[in-house]
Amino acid sequence: MKRTSTISRPVEIGLRFIGMWPDSAYATLYWLFYMATMVIVQYYQYTYVFTHFDLSDISLLMDCLSLTLAYTLAFLKLFVLWWNRRTFYYIVKAMNEDWKECVINNSYKSTMMSVSDLSHRCTNVMISINALAAFFLSIGEHLLQSMGDVSGVDNNSRELPIKMEFPFDVSESPIFECFLIGQFLYELVLASIVGMMNALLVSLILHVSGQIDIIQQDINKISNSKYDSSLSLIVIKGLIYKHQKIITLSENVENLYTYIALMQLLWNTLVICCTGFVIIITIGTNANATTSIKSVSFYIAITLEVFILCFAGEFLSAKSRSISDAVYESLWYNMPPTNSRILLFMILRSQKRLTITAGKVVDLTLEGFTNIMKASASYVSILNAMY
Repeated sequence: MKRTSTISRPVEIGLRFIGMWPDSAYATLYWLFYMATMVIVQYYQYTYVFTHFDLSDISLLMDCLSLTLAYTLAFLKLFVLWWNRRTFYYIVKAMNEDWKECVINNSYKSTMMSVSDLSHRCTNVMISINALAAFFLSIGEHLLQSMGDVSGVDNNSRELPIKMEFPFDVSESPIFECFLIGQFLYELVLASIVGMMNALLVSLILHVSGQIDIIQQDINKISNSKYDSSLSLIVIKGLIYKHQKIITLSENVENLYTYIALMQLLWNTLVICCTGFVIIITIGTNANATTSIKSVSFYIAITLEVFILCFAGEFLSAKSRSISDAVYESLWYNMPPTNSRILLFMILRSQKRLTITAGKVVDLTLEGFTNIMKASASYVSILNAMY
């Protein structure tokens, strides 16, 4: 039996792991433990940055700073998500109510099942991309270096993939191998959670999209001539109720992700800039393939995060405007004036599009994504000129 939920099982497992899923056992304990782990890792990362801060070796500085900033962003995103957990609980409750209604109505269920399948596929792709990037950032880089070095690996020159400054030497075996495995597990879990957060946004937007498709189906019922005036009025009342639920759900999604989106746009502009600079330096100095693969995979994962946010906002805005188009294209002129006037108010409300904003300041659009990439490219050019 297929899972009757827009949120896929991997996303639910990830939310339970960080204590965000409604009615999870020991939710606060899980969240505190994971956040404390991130704080410890961040402490040693920033210690490395401050210890090795040298503008004469700007490539090394950009390499470790990009990963450190990305981890800081993930920490802040998890904190904001936890802060707004009550809003998320309300969203999950509203989605469950929508699915209960879909189970009763087969026409609604088929629409939502197709949306659910698309959501699950998108979730698998996004988490897989992040997990692959985590592999190349940790174990993958070390394995490729080991295979490329015929004479073996010099213990004195070995460095951990995630740059950290410890008060003791970690280059000796078996301490190095233990830290290497620990970093791999940490990076894999963190990358999967970041991918889960992006997949959650896509799932919520797709759920709203499915509900809009259901409204369009009901609009087609109104246009059907077999419905009389009294029955059409009942259907119209149901349309108004569903439309209001969609608006409320969309506003809650926007409240949940607005500050996450703001941090994502500002922070990832710097991270994309740093990572892009490392890629240019790697190509210009003919560095080994492992550094290039690590930087490119990380660049793709970071860029994908920004693209998902901007595409989700663009898709939601376009989908919300389709309601007014569907009402206008219906046979409203065959209805009694009383009923058609009600539809007129629905058209007016639909023209105020649903959207996701970054800090309630600017809408997330594909045009905004191109502006971010242009700004990052400009900063990379400045750094390259300074180098």
